[in-house]
Amino acid sequence: MRTTRARAAAGTALFLVLAPGVVAGLIPWLLTQWESSGPPRWLEAVGWASIAVGAAVVVEAFLRFVVEGVGTPAPAAPTEKLVVGGLYRYVRNPMYLAVSAVILGQAAVLGRWLLVAYAFVYGVAVWSFVHWYEEPALGRRFGAAYDDYRRAVPGWWPRRPR
Repeated sequence: MRTTRARAAAGTALFLVLAPGVVAGLIPWLLTQWESSGPPRWLEAVGWASIAVGAAVVVEAFLRFVVEGVGTPAPAAPTEKLVVGGLYRYVRNPMYLAVSAVILGQAAVLGRWLLVAYAFVYGVAVWSFVHWYEEPALGRRFGAAYDDYRRAVPGWWPRRPR
């Protein structure tokens, strides 16, 4: 069954709430109840900037899955086309990096080392998911196009496209 953009948008909105909403919203709240340790103002400012940039990147990446890929970021409802535009020209995993930025921003705003540790655990889990599931699945789904993309664009450290 061919996915429409409207269906992709609805699925993507739901996944936005269920995945990043839980990982970068509910879990940090459960860990901290948003209680601050009173970090310096400069650290709070850096944290708010990180949260704002991270949230903007997450939204842009999710929208790109709808518009360019005609699908969702959810493995259960993947895109019809390989998403390689926008921030995906610079790094293959902007969404995961952005969620990390949000969590680390919360750590800075609240002055909570527990969230730094959580961001580390999240990073290990995401790297493992990408390495053991996502990249092989994309290789099977998109074949040579994904192989070419993978060779041209780094996974975790953004750079200008060649």
